[in-house]
Amino acid sequence: MAFKIDKKFLNSSFFISELKLCTLRLNDNSNFPWVILIPKRKNLSDISDLKLRDQIMLIKEIVLISKIMKKIFKTSSINVEKIGNIVNQLHVHIIARKKSDISWPQSVWVVKGKNYKKNLAKKLIKKIFFALNKKR
Repeated sequence: MAFKIDKKFLNSSFFISELKLCTLRLNDNSNFPWVILIPKRKNLSDISDLKLRDQIMLIKEIVLISKIMKKIFKTSSINVEKIGNIVNQLHVHIIARKKSDISWPQSVWVVKGKNYKKNLAKKLIKKIFFALNKKR
C-alpha cells in the first residue's frame, strides 16, 4: 500500500510542492498564512513513529518552511504545531502570525476559517513555491 494523503487534507488544502520527506500544502483558511507539512510515510501519527533520519529531515523541512513563511509574510512569529486530534495522519502546521491577525494572541483555532478565493490561493501558492525553489 502506497502513501496516501488523508481525504480531509485533500478537501481542505492546496498542493504547493513535494519536499524530500513531506508534501507541502496551503491550508484553505485565508485568515492566516498557513501551510501543512505531511511526511510521505504510511501509517504514522506521531513524530516518534518516524525513523531517526526522517525525524531529522522533518525538523530541517520545518525550519526551511518557517524561514520562508517568515520572509514572505514579514512576521517574527511562526507557530509550529503537531496536533492530530481531528486527522490522525502525521502532519505539522506552520502558521505565520501577526499581532494584527484576527485571533491574536489566541490560537488560530478559536476563529472560524475563511476559504480562499481561487485566484488568491493560486497567487499565494506561486509565491511560496517560488520562494521555496529559490532556497533549494
